[in-house]
Amino acid sequence: MMKLRQTALSIAAGPIWLEALQAHAPDSAGLIVVAQTAVGNHRESREAHFVHRLQEAGFATLIFDLITRYEEARDPDTRYNTPLLGQRLAALFEWLRHQPPLMALPIGLVASGTGSAAAVRALAREPDLVGALVCRGGRPGLAGITPLRQVACPTLMIVGERDEGIANLRQAYDLIGAPKAWRGLAGTDDAFREPGALDTAATLAAEWFHAHLQRRPDTGDAP
Repeated sequence: MMKLRQTALSIAAGPIWLEALQAHAPDSAGLIVVAQTAVGNHRESREAHFVHRLQEAGFATLIFDLITRYEEARDPDTRYNTPLLGQRLAALFEWLRHQPPLMALPIGLVASGTGSAAAVRALAREPDLVGALVCRGGRPGLAGITPLRQVACPTLMIVGERDEGIANLRQAYDLIGAPKAWRGLAGTDDAFREPGALDTAATLAAEWFHAHLQRRPDTGDAP
């Protein structure tokens, strides 16, 4: 496994600051942003476990909180405000544009829960930054019909076959016009709680990113 430098970050999104943890190495196969509708626990959570598996597959990672600690404690409905969460992802994209070492890498995005809808909204508005999307279940349909149709990057939906929202996931999937794939995991629910389910989801995500992310052209030696 490559040596990754880990950096805790606070990223501005309008009037608030959102926490993130970056793990980066210049020789990474790409940078995978993992958007979570939770706060912190970047090193010792199920999301952190998922991210570690992506790192083992050769990727740099950036776990990004879509809500603040105050919102998690006092205003939990914020995680259902998908237009707001989409704006926060757009703020992260803007921050990335000012990070040359990260922009040198192809960028992928993973989202779950209502973060999947936020990802669709953000990518519909900014189609060029992210090279591939993985929705790990979630509720992408909350983004609306037009944003789903506007997603341009290759999109993978990993779905627990016991997910109670599977019909809505299929409707959202059918609206996406970009290259796409559906992977159903038998015996698991929307949170992939069953033993091994999260690892399988991480393996599928890593394979998707290896197949669809391509390094940006190196223009440093151009005449």
